[in-house]
Amino acid sequence: MTLSRRHLITAAAAGVVLPLAAPSLALAQAREFRLGILTPNGHPWNKAALKVGDMLKAETNGRLSLTVFHSGQLGNEAAMLQQMQSGALDMGWIMAAELGSRVPAIAAITAPYVVDSTPKIAKLVRHPVAMKLFDVLPRETGTVGLAWGITGMRAIFSARDISSLADIRGMKLRINATPVYRDFYQALGAAPTPIPTPAVFDAMTNGQVDGLEADLEFSWNQRFDKVSKVILQMNAVFMPMIALVSGRVWQTVPAGDRELITKTVKTALDAQIDELALNEPKLIEQFRAAPITIRTANVADAQAVIQDFDKIWLPKAPVLADLRKAGASL
Repeated sequence: MTLSRRHLITAAAAGVVLPLAAPSLALAQAREFRLGILTPNGHPWNKAALKVGDMLKAETNGRLSLTVFHSGQLGNEAAMLQQMQSGALDMGWIMAAELGSRVPAIAAITAPYVVDSTPKIAKLVRHPVAMKLFDVLPRETGTVGLAWGITGMRAIFSARDISSLADIRGMKLRINATPVYRDFYQALGAAPTPIPTPAVFDAMTNGQVDGLEADLEFSWNQRFDKVSKVILQMNAVFMPMIALVSGRVWQTVPAGDRELITKTVKTALDAQIDELALNEPKLIEQFRAAPITIRTANVADAQAVIQDFDKIWLPKAPVLADLRKAGASL
């Protein structure tokens, strides 16, 4: 049955919720989306999120808008994920660390030595194997993945002089406390030491930890080089994030708007990825001029560690083999 304009107006006035038989009406409706993100205002991911809002507003003449809640204003990533599962939060840009602790296939992309440089990270997250990882998210997390965002390769900032992977053995190391990172650094012989990020600078100063592993951009902003003797570039692991939308919310968004939102998010995060890969050499030169010694670990020293890691993770996440194959082709 075709609904006339008079029927639509009458139904709306009566507060009746119409089924999906009126897409033109749904498309005409203004809508504000709420996005939660853990990183602070000014972080590249936050800038990309704000760009998404600006682009949506421009493309729809203000009909669609996006409000970004930064710095964990809506809770930690676990809380934001729970809100998306219930439909209370529209979108969240959630790190693979949080998702990977729930979904081994997502964790696999953060496995050591899948790629060995930031430019290769930029290619990997656009590879079909990486995009296909999103397929498990609706079932496992109640969310829909739209695009990847990245950080660069992580390095070790050490308060003592180190030059190789062997020197990591016995180090009290602040790491991202997720299964992949824990298994990797324990295989290297480090003693993972959980410390909240804001406390790391003082912990390195007073010897509570010997160092931390983190991406270069974040570490420059925090100036961890001031309490370090050496930066050891591992070229081993990285920490991406996934731009997620609530599955419950996504079902209520018209197909045309879903297409526009997906395209806009991917455009903004593609720009973030390219900018980070382009700027990393400049960032390394900033550290050298600080000055601080920068050394590079030899991947040949890690072959036994990689084999031990894969014995643990391939049974849990068989897609790791495909990711390694994709990484080797880049």
